[in-house]
Amino acid sequence: MSEESVVHAWREVLAKHATAACALERELSERHRLGMSEFEVLERMVEGGQEKYRVQEVADAVHLSQSACSRLISRLEKAGLVTRGICEADRRGIFVGITAEGRERHAEAQPTHRAVIKEIFA
Repeated sequence: MSEESVVHAWREVLAKHATAACALERELSERHRLGMSEFEVLERMVEGGQEKYRVQEVADAVHLSQSACSRLISRLEKAGLVTRGICEADRRGIFVGITAEGRERHAEAQPTHRAVIKEIFA
């Protein structure tokens, strides 16, 4: 593969990502009062099937810095979609868990998310 074709492929990936991110942000926000990253956090927690997750695990899963993820989790907590707590074994560790309301909001938003990505990537 030539350097030019690699750069072209990279630019296509960036354009597809930007298109998807803008569409997801718009649709999830308008229909479900969730941002794209907020949806992704809820999705990873639902898919993971665990009761609680370390903030760093969540940050890694959704490709955010720990500080950006902490701010996002604060918004989700304020909205009643997640809870936060201290790790008993390591007082420095913070755990986050999805609430019943968070599961419900995720379930309502998931068809919108899937429709948007299907339209863009199909």
